[in-house]
Amino acid sequence: MARNKKSETTETKDTAESTAATEHIDIKVADTANGGSSAEESGKSSTGKAVVRRTRMEEDLLGCLEVPADAYYGIHTVRAMENFRISRTTINHIPEFIRGMVQVKKAAALANRRLHTLPSKKSEAIVWACDQILEEGRCMDQFPIDVFQGGAGTSTNMNTNEVVANLALEYLGEERGSYDVINPNDDVNMSQSTNDAYPTGFRLGLYAAMSDLIESGDKLGAAFRAKGHEFADILKMGRTQLQDAVPMTLGDEFEAFAHNLSEEQAVLREAANRLLEVNLGATAIGTGVNTPAGYRHQVVASLAEITGLDIVSSRDLIEATSDTGAYVLAHSAVKRAAMKLSKICNDLRLLSSGPRAGFNEIDLPARQAGSSIMPAKVNPVIPEVVNQVCFKVFGNDLTVTLAAEAGQLQLNVMEPVIGESLFQSIRILRNAADTLREKCVEGITANEEVCRAYVENSIGIVTYLNPFIGHHNGDLIGREAAETGRSIRELVLEKELMDEETLDQVLSKENLMHPQFRGKLYLDR
Repeated sequence: MARNKKSETTETKDTAESTAATEHIDIKVADTANGGSSAEESGKSSTGKAVVRRTRMEEDLLGCLEVPADAYYGIHTVRAMENFRISRTTINHIPEFIRGMVQVKKAAALANRRLHTLPSKKSEAIVWACDQILEEGRCMDQFPIDVFQGGAGTSTNMNTNEVVANLALEYLGEERGSYDVINPNDDVNMSQSTNDAYPTGFRLGLYAAMSDLIESGDKLGAAFRAKGHEFADILKMGRTQLQDAVPMTLGDEFEAFAHNLSEEQAVLREAANRLLEVNLGATAIGTGVNTPAGYRHQVVASLAEITGLDIVSSRDLIEATSDTGAYVLAHSAVKRAAMKLSKICNDLRLLSSGPRAGFNEIDLPARQAGSSIMPAKVNPVIPEVVNQVCFKVFGNDLTVTLAAEAGQLQLNVMEPVIGESLFQSIRILRNAADTLREKCVEGITANEEVCRAYVENSIGIVTYLNPFIGHHNGDLIGREAAETGRSIRELVLEKELMDEETLDQVLSKENLMHPQFRGKLYLDR
């Protein structure tokens, strides 16, 4: 249990004569809290003079450490900062996660007050502190620990406990670190363990992030659908295995893109809803140790009220505390969406290839010069970057799978890397979807003449003649057209396989766009 060893603050000069440990903690931690320069650069001001920083002393199981006096976090956070210098990406960068953790703390304070295990004065202060973060956005920069961390999320949980405790102390008019008044463990973490608070906050954060991703996906789908309407009357060749197939409209193609995405939106929504089943109240391993009677029901009800979400308690808390299947499902849904999006980007790049020696059926908006050596070259940079984002998501999916499999007995300690992977995948895929919509899809134009020329010169339209001339004659006509360069229409009339009027009806734009029209011709032949 951390406590404030000295109620007064001390002043420490960050000079070269300071001990290495004190200098590193004092300068680096203080700079993280206050936005100063990094510890490695200098412990002096821009004028070269020694900088005096105010600190407070806190104590835990391992001893004492100085903490920046104005920091809302405490000794547990400082130790985590020292231990886990891995990615330089911190929890500060995941606001949804922070909010989820704070919502858990608020729900616990309310439940414990109702059950008379937490004094009203303390509960009121903790709830106020949580609302300062949730509603006012305070202290969102006070979560400086790395997203990669050992301990199954204990560092993140304690970081949250410390920030909430020190904000609550502010409400009571007490100095930060006065943990004899409001204690991070005994009060803020009451009736909780990292093993239920952390995954519950994680799930709430993921649900919020996935909701944002779904919103971006809906907007992207709408943009493709709008282009489908715009291109509804533009006839073009469909292709299978990169070979000419049969005609379709460009609008059909873009409508299919939209429908493809809408299917994945449904999968994402289903996976997100699975995250609303939480193990809060399980504490250490699922038995609910150190919780008062009725707490599990009260805290889940409070959490549902705070979030406005249909949160439910897991049926088996022991299973829920050790299982990470919902995360695998969530990332699988994100991966599926990325796979579909990447395939669409492949198609956009191919359809826009050229402009003289490619498909050139559509033009993508020019966003930047494409080459340092080839003049006038413009590349499909937006679909390209989306492809790369999707590849990263695919890799993260394997990470989530391996981390989920690595759980042992009653807990999976690998949840931090699962969280890092999920939050990163969701964030970059959402940004990619927004970028694709804003900088590419909304500005796509069609090269209608090119599309029409491909149809008129295609051998694939012979398929429409099968009911009239038979498959074998179709083979012969198609082969001769390919060898001689003559048109299908010309060869069919020359061999008197169909009369001109019927042939023109079958090969009309209306019939090529809506081939069901052929059925009437077939009956009347």
